[in-house]
Amino acid sequence: MSETNPVERWQADLEEAGELTPEIVERISLLHGDRGVRAIEAVGENRVKAYRDFTIVVGYDDEYIVEDGGCTCKDSEYNLDPEDPTDLCWHALAVAIARRVGHVDYHDMWYSDVRELL
Repeated sequence: MSETNPVERWQADLEEAGELTPEIVERISLLHGDRGVRAIEAVGENRVKAYRDFTIVVGYDDEYIVEDGGCTCKDSEYNLDPEDPTDLCWHALAVAIARRVGHVDYHDMWYSDVRELL
């Protein structure tokens, strides 16, 4: 039987709790450091948005597409180890958290259409 990684453990606990408890916030913060803290802040600020085609996290300078745990940000592209399941950008963490606590801002439209207007 394989052991779950620490990310899968906090995600399962968060799914079960349905809210960010102080214990889960601490675990995310200890495991992911500043990325975890920024992700929690983004969820609290309602910056995770789901469209028909993509899930977006509104960052400080741009919007980032998060799909299947991957992200379009430079941190994901250059700094993260794809072999390490705990090495995630704060945008991907924010999506994982927001989905589990029901705090995703859903839009019944295509992001590609919205992006053209920006």
